[in-house]
Amino acid sequence: MKRSRINDIMAAADDMIRRHGFALPAFAYWSPDEFKARVDDARHLIDARCGWDITDYGAGDFDRMGLFLFTLRNGLLSDLQKGGGMCYAEKLLISRQDQLSPMHTHVLKAEDIINRGGATLVVELYGSDDNGAFAEDRGGTVWLDGIRHDYIPGEKLRLDPGDSVTLRPGDWHAFWGEGGDVLIGEVSTVNDDETDNIFRDPIGRFARIEEDTAPTHLLVSDYRGWFG
Repeated sequence: MKRSRINDIMAAADDMIRRHGFALPAFAYWSPDEFKARVDDARHLIDARCGWDITDYGAGDFDRMGLFLFTLRNGLLSDLQKGGGMCYAEKLLISRQDQLSPMHTHVLKAEDIINRGGATLVVELYGSDDNGAFAEDRGGTVWLDGIRHDYIPGEKLRLDPGDSVTLRPGDWHAFWGEGGDVLIGEVSTVNDDETDNIFRDPIGRFARIEEDTAPTHLLVSDYRGWFG
């Protein structure tokens, strides 16, 4: 993805988030130089990879397959492993109309996916086999606003604004906006996007970036290059 496109997506996402009555934290608007100047104070943001995240899953076609994310808060895997401390995470996502977030599951993370506003969010579900791999012929169990729902393989849930689904490790899922763009909330256990996204197909989690202009704000995938 070109950096200029990423900058444009950030601006459009910020506008949509504000239109739905949400506001991003102050660090969202730091320039790269401001971030670098405050690196010591911001070490938790860097270590927990809080901030902007825009991906085309390495496929080079963001409009067809991609996702906007902003990690508002996140604990560390070490907290989760010891069973205490900051064991939770929260994100805002935007799934554009017919823009696929491809089939995947998580090994550790349980998550509530919440339609915060906009159009309908479609979530396609499959279960796992006995080894945790994608199973085309298996369903499973999720919770819709806390109410148990046993899904059949390939079932497509349609979540209207205010609706939510709770997914646990082993629930394979893909999602997209239907009828328009959707603002999504995600509340979960500690989020580790580098190791805990297991995709059905061999794709990447992060975009490859062409630096055709300077970044307006850093992506979480920029942190290693900027801060080590």
